[in-house]
Amino acid sequence: MSDPVPSGGDAVPVSPGGDVAATIPETPSVAAGAAVDDGPERPDDDPAAAPPVRLWDQMREDPQYAPEYLALEAVRRLGPEAATWVERTRARYPGIHPEVLAQIAVRRFVTRARLSGAVSGAAGLPGAVVDVGVLAWTQARMVLHVAAAYGHDPAHPDRATDLLVLQKVHKVAESARLALGVAAGRTRAAELFRRSSTPLQQAMLRLGVRLARMAGVRAAKRAFAKVVPGAAIILGTWANSSATKELADRAHALYRPQAITAGPVEAPRS
Repeated sequence: MSDPVPSGGDAVPVSPGGDVAATIPETPSVAAGAAVDDGPERPDDDPAAAPPVRLWDQMREDPQYAPEYLALEAVRRLGPEAATWVERTRARYPGIHPEVLAQIAVRRFVTRARLSGAVSGAAGLPGAVVDVGVLAWTQARMVLHVAAAYGHDPAHPDRATDLLVLQKVHKVAESARLALGVAAGRTRAAELFRRSSTPLQQAMLRLGVRLARMAGVRAAKRAFAKVVPGAAIILGTWANSSATKELADRAHALYRPQAITAGPVEAPRS
């Protein structure tokens, strides 16, 4: 029988090759190849796979603060889901190392990001906006799962600040907090005046650019400026997964306890 997997508070020695995975023994169930609970097999089966309609309406009406609205809603809606997933997975694999748990989450959501890239731009500007919105939402979901894996509360308001900094919407936490406060105030005001004076086409373009930048899609403004109804924009599976992997690396660096030495970890295979 394998030795117990180190708990989250234990330092992890690194093998001469720098591979943390080689130094983390697996639990018997994982070593035997038991399926890891990655959630629904297909996004179509997952009610949380895309932003809710209310959030879309909010972002379309006020695209300037779309990333802040998305971050706030993601923490509110997806934070408890991430906490439940970590609790359930730890119960199934007692002693599983947080590094392994975080890698399971990353693998799951990088796959989701790749799938969203495969169908990107099928319906011109509206379709492209939906695609980058779903990508940014998927990335936020991944970050919250990584935070939970390392023992941080994924439903804490600070996670919204983390999201905006990790996704490079804001450079520092202080400006992110300020923008979140402004967005929350605008949400309350919008409930009194449910009307947008911005033309739909212009609002959709601004929303697309803001969400694309949040999701790490390069040259967002130039790409969306060329999109007209009936045209297509292909963000691509590689671009989506690459941006999501880069975000995952930043999330690991933020949430990983200092006692855990950084390095590649092989997640349990399904």
